[in-house]
Amino acid sequence: MAVTSAPKEKTAGNGRVIIVIPSRMASSRLPGKPLLDICGAPMIAHVWRRAVEARVGTVLVTSPDAEIIDTIAKAGGRVVETAAELTSGSDRVAAALARVDSQKRFQTVINLQGDLPDITPRAIARCLDPLAEPAVDIATLAAPITDEDEKSDPGVVKAVIDGDGETAIARARDFRRLLPPEHTGPQFHHIGIYAYRRTAIDMFTRLPRSQRRCACQRRARASAQAGARFRVASAAAW
Repeated sequence: MAVTSAPKEKTAGNGRVIIVIPSRMASSRLPGKPLLDICGAPMIAHVWRRAVEARVGTVLVTSPDAEIIDTIAKAGGRVVETAAELTSGSDRVAAALARVDSQKRFQTVINLQGDLPDITPRAIARCLDPLAEPAVDIATLAAPITDEDEKSDPGVVKAVIDGDGETAIARARDFRRLLPPEHTGPQFHHIGIYAYRRTAIDMFTRLPRSQRRCACQRRARASAQAGARFRVASAAAW
């Protein structure tokens, strides 16, 4: 397995930060999605550039696929090859970290989904804000849903948070594709990015496989059961 280059240490308010972007060609809904051409560049290259532009830490792409590895390497990025049998992004992130940072110098890890070409550098940096509170272990982003069609669209994952979304940071209670009919008040579109303390991602990936499947569907609930504290930062524009 190849590592194109070792990440350099950078620092941010949460200690040394690394952004890891897991990506693979296999997709049940859209095989080959990472290489889809968007304005003359593959999707994964756009995501990598947004992460670099956020300027919060080292950026690393991890993938089992030569096509993705070559794409990022040609763009000048750092890539770690991980095993094809790792089917979850969190497992690929953990495997990449084990290879490039066995000494655990990076204290904060951002797991950025490789299919978010339009995410802004500001939103990526915003995901770190909840970790300024020492008691918080995991953070993610959500934006208010303004399109009524999205509220009934199961393809849009909704973040269930404490309160009405007026606060900049709120406690995450659940993630659902559809909210129950009795739900009132605003709805929030969950954005596929997580910021972990290193201890939290290590704990998360050590969960038994059955719990990890549960965690993928109800990550806030599973994390709370494991003792982790989860917060959602608002991102009106992402």
